[in-house]
Amino acid sequence: ARIEGGISMHLRAWCVIALCHSASSFTIPSFSPLVAATSGFRSSLFGAVRVPFRNFRSIPKMVTSPYATKPYPVGTPGVAWGADERSAWKALQVNKRSYADEVLSKVQALRDSGKWEVEQYGALSVDVKRYPLYVFKSQQWDATKPTCLVTGGVHGYETSGVQGALLFLQTEAEKYAAKVNLVVAPCISPWGYEHIQRWNNNADDPNRNFVAGSPCDECNAMLEMLGKMKAAGTSFTLHIDLHETTNSDEEEFMPAKASRDGQKYEPDYIPDGFYLVGDSENPQAEWHTAIIDSVKKVTHIAPPDIKGQIIGEVPTQEGCIVYPISSLGLCAALTDSAYRTTTEVYPDSPNANNDVCNRAQVASITGAIDYILAKI
Repeated sequence: ARIEGGISMHLRAWCVIALCHSASSFTIPSFSPLVAATSGFRSSLFGAVRVPFRNFRSIPKMVTSPYATKPYPVGTPGVAWGADERSAWKALQVNKRSYADEVLSKVQALRDSGKWEVEQYGALSVDVKRYPLYVFKSQQWDATKPTCLVTGGVHGYETSGVQGALLFLQTEAEKYAAKVNLVVAPCISPWGYEHIQRWNNNADDPNRNFVAGSPCDECNAMLEMLGKMKAAGTSFTLHIDLHETTNSDEEEFMPAKASRDGQKYEPDYIPDGFYLVGDSENPQAEWHTAIIDSVKKVTHIAPPDIKGQIIGEVPTQEGCIVYPISSLGLCAALTDSAYRTTTEVYPDSPNANNDVCNRAQVASITGAIDYILAKI
C-alpha cells in the first residue's frame, strides 16, 4: 500500500470495484495494492493488466492468533526451547484422528487391488507398530520412462497432502502407468497426521530437515529409501510435494515456532487459494504455469497480499513463489530432478472444502506429469 500512497488508496480502489461490478474487466497498474489483493495478478511487475471481475473472490486475510496478545503456553519469551520445553510441548499434544483408519486402510485397499508395488520403507521410532511408512511404486517399471515422485503429509496436519496423494492413486495414477514410473509416498509424517501437527513428536519441522544426519525419523527414512533407489540407478524427472496453508499456521504454528526459537511472533497474511513454491535455482516457469492451469479447473489461485507478497515472497508468476529449497532442507529438494515444486492449497477458504483441496492436489500432479509427457 505504501507504494501507491497509503492504505486509503487501497480502500478507495476497492470502492471502485464495488461500484463498477457490471463491467467485465478493467485496466489497472499491475504492481499495486489492488492487484496484490486479487487473483487477477499476472507475472509482469510493470505496465498494466486486465483483471476479470470473476476473479475478485479471493482475498488474503490476517488471521488473529490468541498468542498475539499473550505468551505461548510453553517456554519463556525470548528464550529458545531446550529439552524440557520440547517435552512440555509434546505433553500438550492430543491424538485427534486415526492414521490406521484414515490412511492405512486405504493403503491396504490399494495393495489388495494388485496394481501397485507397496513397500514399507520405515517406521517412526515413537511407535514403530502404530506408524509404519509406505511407498507405492509402479509395477511396470521401465528405466527408459520418466520417473515421477509424489510426496504427501510431510506436515501431518495438512490433510489434503495425504488424502490428495491417495486420491491420485485411487483415480488417476493408472492412466500414467504405461507412460511413467510412479513413486508415491502419501504420508511421510503419520504422528503429525494423527495429532494434526506441523511438527513431529520432538517439535522439529520435517520440512526443514531433509538433510544428512536429520533429527527427524520422517526425513531419514525417506532419505534412506531414495538413496537406495539412486544407488540402483533410478533418476527422477520430477518431484511434487503436496502441502496446505491453513489458518492454524497463524493461529498456532507461527506463535509456537517463535516461542521455540526465542523470537517475537509477527502476524502475517494467509493466502486464500492455491499456490506453488518452486526452486529459486531452477524456477521452471512453464512447468509451473502448466500446473496452475490444471489446478484452475478445480479451485482458485492465491493472489498476493496487500504487500504484493505470498507468505513473505513476491510472486515470480501467477500463483508461484520460489525458495532456495536445497539450502532450506525442504522435501522438494530430495532428488536431483529438473522439475520440483511444493503445492499449497487453502482448506479454510470460503471458496473451498476438503474435497476441492484433495482434487486440486490431484490436478497439480496430473498437470505436472502431463507437461513432462508433452515435452518428450
